Amino acid sequence: MSYLYETHLHTVWGSSCAVSRGPDYLSLYRDQGYTGIFVTDHFYNGNTAVDRALPWAEWVAEFCRGYEETREAGDKIGLDVFFGWEETFDGDDYLVYGLDRAWLLKHGEARRWTRAEQAEAVRAAGGCVVQAHPFRAAAYISAIHLFPALVDAVETGNRANAPAWDVLAARYARQFGLPETAGSDIHSVSALRSTEAAYGVFLQEKLSSAADYAKIIRSKAAIGLRTAKNRFQDAAVQMPCIPVNIHGAVSTQY
Repeated sequence: MSYLYETHLHTVWGSSCAVSRGPDYLSLYRDQGYTGIFVTDHFYNGNTAVDRALPWAEWVAEFCRGYEETREAGDKIGLDVFFGWEETFDGDDYLVYGLDRAWLLKHGEARRWTRAEQAEAVRAAGGCVVQAHPFRAAAYISAIHLFPALVDAVETGNRANAPAWDVLAARYARQFGLPETAGSDIHSVSALRSTEAAYGVFLQEKLSSAADYAKIIRSKAAIGLRTAKNRFQDAAVQMPCIPVNIHGAVSTQY
C-alpha cells in the first residue's frame, strides 16, 4: 500500500500569487485519492502576502494562518495537512519541510539566511530542503542557480512547469544522486478541476508529521512520483537562454 501527498500548495493568506483559501482545496484532493497535503506558502523573502513590517511573532502568526485553517478543516474531513514553506533567493526557490510555528518563533534570523545557513539550520533541526522547479524560466530570473550540496532533494515534477524544465531538473537530480519529488505548485482551486490530475509523491508509509517526510527525504527512501502521463513525451528540451550556475560542483552539459 502507498500513500499519496501533495507537496507544493499555496493559500491566499500566505502567498500573494494565490487566489484560494486552503480549506477550499481539501475535498477535491480527497476525491482524487490523496492522503494529505503540505501547505507551502511563500516565505519572508519570496512572494509572501504577509506584511514584513510586522514584528516577527506577529508575522509568523499571520504566515501560519493559511496552514492552520487548512489543517483544522482537514481534520474534519479526514485529510492530513502538514506545514512547510517556500523561500526565495536570487530567483531560485526552496521548499522547507519538517519545522513548525514554534521553531520559527525562536528563529527570527531565518529572515536573513543565506542558502548555506538555511541548509545548516534546517538540517540541524531535523528538517529538509528541496529545490523547487530549478530550471524555471521567467522574466525575473537572470540566471539559474543550483546548489547540490545545500539541498536534500529536487522537485523534478512541477505541474506549473513546462515539461522540458522538469526533464532538465530530473537530469540534474540524477547526476548528483538527489531524491526526486513532485508537487502541483497550485495557487487556485480551479486548477484542480481541470482534466489533468494534481501532482504529488507516493510514500510507503503514512506520515504522522512533516518531520516524518523530512526523514524520508534525507534517508533517500523510496519515493514514487505522481505526474501527468507521458509528461516527457515530445518535450522539446534545450538549455535555457540564461546562465546555468552549478555552485560548488563541476558543471556538466545537460
